[in-house]
Amino acid sequence: MSQSHTTRDHDTIRTWAEARDGHPAKVDTGGKGGILRIDFGEPEENLTRIDWDEFFRIFDDNGLEFLYQDKTAGGDTSRFNKFVSGK
Repeated sequence: MSQSHTTRDHDTIRTWAEARDGHPAKVDTGGKGGILRIDFGEPEENLTRIDWDEFFRIFDDNGLEFLYQDKTAGGDTSRFNKFVSGK
């Protein structure tokens, strides 16, 4: 069975993403910030890479948590992640 975790720790998020060749990105919403994503290089319309400083500014300003999975149910490295509202 796969297990998911949540964190607000910047180092954990960055390490997880970079271990999977992921990069910080956002979908522009026309306002301040944007919708955060981890870009794994697959084409996604309207996805803009940003630096980690901007990524974590948006993350913190919106009180988000990072929901992620280390391994799939089959034991492979998982890329599953989602940004959720903090408690």
